[in-house]
Amino acid sequence: MQQTTLHFSESENNYQIKEAYKTLRSNVEFSGQDVRAVSVTSCTPGEGKSSVSMALARAFAEAGKKTVLVDADMRKSVMVGRYKTGSVRLGLTHCLVGREKLSNVICETDTPNLYVIFSGPIPPNPSELLGGQIFSKILDNMKNVFDYIIIDTPPLGSVIDAAVIAKQCDGTIMVIEDNAISYRFAQKVKSQLDKAGAKVIGAVLNKVDMTGGVYGHYGRYYGRYYGKYYGKYYGKNDSYSDGSMTGGKPGRIMQPQVKSERPAPSSTAAKGNLDELDYIEGVVRKD
Repeated sequence: MQQTTLHFSESENNYQIKEAYKTLRSNVEFSGQDVRAVSVTSCTPGEGKSSVSMALARAFAEAGKKTVLVDADMRKSVMVGRYKTGSVRLGLTHCLVGREKLSNVICETDTPNLYVIFSGPIPPNPSELLGGQIFSKILDNMKNVFDYIIIDTPPLGSVIDAAVIAKQCDGTIMVIEDNAISYRFAQKVKSQLDKAGAKVIGAVLNKVDMTGGVYGHYGRYYGRYYGKYYGKYYGKNDSYSDGSMTGGKPGRIMQPQVKSERPAPSSTAAKGNLDELDYIEGVVRKD
């Protein structure tokens, strides 16, 4: 197994952004206990799907879920350069062509519970490799070890790879850049996913201008309200010292009333360990 350190930008460590990804993580969890392998795609390059993939995987890892991020954008990956993981030598391509064991291409990161498989060299036939028997068996094996598998895929508006991957996953998330993608184009991409048999569980509206309008209002509200009260009260006592967030009754914390048709998913226990990924019988060589 490889080792690497991920270098996150200042914006990726921003409190409000991390809270947004915690919400996204919760929404994925409430999509069902069987939704564990999730692909992420977009309509065009540059909409931020790779950033969303990494942030979502990181959110699951920080919640105590053993998570692996698979960089399956084999044609134009940005992961290695963006997160400055220069020491990584092996990637997904090496495993798909049978040259390396799966456990050898996995990178253990400095973030607890977060593992990454980078894309590796650009192959001449990405769609065939991703739609083949080996990739399917890789997913099956990883489900025995990891709680969640997040797969960063190419933009579906450019190549078909994302649909090939999505039909093998439990769910798919579309990333749409605000004010950049037309409704008709987004519907066309979703239609392609539907035709492939993929289960679209939601969409992320990305790169939203939070400085004005209704989004700016919410940004200021969360930043001031939660920043003020969490900083003043959270961790100080077991209960709030005044009635500002307790319905006017000091010393009693009101429990939020959550209405949902789905039960909260229980923690998925990993069924195996990383050593079990060493060999896929009949596909990847042992030596």
